[in-house]
Amino acid sequence: MCVVSGDLASVVVRMADHMKSSCVSQKFQNAALFSFGDRFTTSPQFMKLFREGMDLVEETAEYLDGAGRAESKHLTPPASLAYTSESIRLTTRLTQLASWLLVRRAIASGEITAAQAHTHRHRVTLSPQTANLSEGFDALPETFKRLIAESYRLHDRIMRLERILGHSTPANKHASPIDGQIERIRIEFPAA
Repeated sequence: MCVVSGDLASVVVRMADHMKSSCVSQKFQNAALFSFGDRFTTSPQFMKLFREGMDLVEETAEYLDGAGRAESKHLTPPASLAYTSESIRLTTRLTQLASWLLVRRAIASGEITAAQAHTHRHRVTLSPQTANLSEGFDALPETFKRLIAESYRLHDRIMRLERILGHSTPANKHASPIDGQIERIRIEFPAA
């Protein structure tokens, strides 16, 4: 066990007091500090995430408009219903993720401020999602299932970033998906 003598402790305290009053300390106090989010959105890692997200959106759109449409015509009724519901969920998820990425890129490029991004007009609220497989999911085309899996992975990565950036909504804040929509209506149309 290491014991600090009284003399050494008093020296450390005096050094700390000196640093507080020094001009170096004043420079740090007056400096604009950047948050992790500020640094991340201007980093090559963010641009890689942005490109991956946009590429997934484009690939999914091309698939659903082309090969996916043709493949869906050959599905049996349970798989056909699964295809329809999963394609709606997939496009909704990707739209939200693309919006999140575009808002973060707008902040990084100076088009909007971080404060503006958190206003109701620009805010993109992501919520945790679980992969609930529909009846007939196993019969869906492999490309479609891969796109769904990739969208969930991207969603999970962005949700982790949201938690790190401190922008995530607690999981129990809204008891149902409708509560979030009601809150948006209240913000948009406050009582007179």
